[in-house]
Amino acid sequence: MFAARTSRTRLITAAATAALALCTLTACDDGAATAAGPASPSGAAPTGAVAGSPAAAPASNAPTAHAAPTAAAKTAAPTRTPAAPDKQVPCEGSNTKTTAAPLNRPVNHMLLTVTNTGTGSCNLYGYPAVRFGEAQAVPPVIEDSHPQAVVTLRPGESGYASVNLAAADGSAAHGHTVTSLTVYFHGPSGNQSVGTGARPALPATGVHVDDSLKVTYWQRSLDEATSW
Repeated sequence: MFAARTSRTRLITAAATAALALCTLTACDDGAATAAGPASPSGAAPTGAVAGSPAAAPASNAPTAHAAPTAAAKTAAPTRTPAAPDKQVPCEGSNTKTTAAPLNRPVNHMLLTVTNTGTGSCNLYGYPAVRFGEAQAVPPVIEDSHPQAVVTLRPGESGYASVNLAAADGSAAHGHTVTSLTVYFHGPSGNQSVGTGARPALPATGVHVDDSLKVTYWQRSLDEATSW
């Protein structure tokens, strides 16, 4: 009987010991879980909390710098080909109109006026090669009247030259009256005439010429032409 009581006591003790062990094990697991729970707040912060990272999120939605059109793209214009300059040709009888008018002052002078009647510019090179009547030679030019540049006439513009017909005091030889005039035009070289000549009308009574006959270079203005 004593042996049976002893065995029961041992059995109860063993059961109590097992229960205590189970309780202890459960408590330890709960403690471990509790200890593991707050680890996140005390550990490393989430990636989003790292310094500088908040700008990364909106950056993916922000427009890039090259998305907007540049000023150059807005103002770009088609390339324009420069207009070709006017082809300048010598002024001559076919693209001009020439008139001859005697002047009161200077005395014994005549004014030649050449007007461009063409559609493009033309150049009056050198001086007028004039031939009065049946003369075989053209009169010389007054060298001091040489202009600084070639006279270029746009359509409708005029150039001028004066002709010293005779000596004012009548001292020159071979004076005579002529009733016709032909004006020839020089080319760029100045050595020969080009194109066709002009035949401006003279007064019905003609003009008096002598050996002092000479001409000026073509001038841009009437004043320059009549100052010689």
